Amino acid sequence: MILYLHGLRSSPLSMKSRLLAAQMQALDREAEWLCPQLPASPKLAIEQALSLVKNVAPAQLTIIGSSLGGYYATWLAEQIGCRAVLLNPAIVPLLDLEQHIGVSTEFHSDKPFEFKREYIDELRAFAVPHITEPQRYFLIAATGDEVLDYRDMLAHYQGARQIVIEGSDHGISEFADYVAPVLAFAGIDIKQATLEGPAR
Repeated sequence: MILYLHGLRSSPLSMKSRLLAAQMQALDREAEWLCPQLPASPKLAIEQALSLVKNVAPAQLTIIGSSLGGYYATWLAEQIGCRAVLLNPAIVPLLDLEQHIGVSTEFHSDKPFEFKREYIDELRAFAVPHITEPQRYFLIAATGDEVLDYRDMLAHYQGARQIVIEGSDHGISEFADYVAPVLAFAGIDIKQATLEGPAR
């Protein structure tokens, strides 16, 4: 099972989640794909994520998190003991979220998005100072990320599998090139499935 957690003001319509969802559908494994619209409240987002995977064995679960979703995915992976893929993850989101307080819109629609000041306090409860079992983590970090510093990511996930993309951006524009290794880390072999036909 894969649970994808999008970033702040994002949605299941993000480019990365759509690429992954399309590949899972092509493999006839869409039943193993979860990508909810997360609430703005970190507390409620975590509660929603936990409820979606409560019946999934840790060994069968991979959480993929982008940006703020990576912050959530790290805490969840530490609690559950599952694998996690981090895509330009936020490490200390408390530092730059003041600017987002108030009402704006989601990136992929005109739906209002309200980020309240108390949400910053909620985030503190999900901080992970140091990851355990680095082998359960896979980091993809872009040196050209215009929002977050990739060097913080490399330090935080030291010992984990890491891919550093020279240049690129926060959204990882060329993410299509990394769909296969991300799914492989989750135990889904695209090449093998292609040779054998759709997985059943």
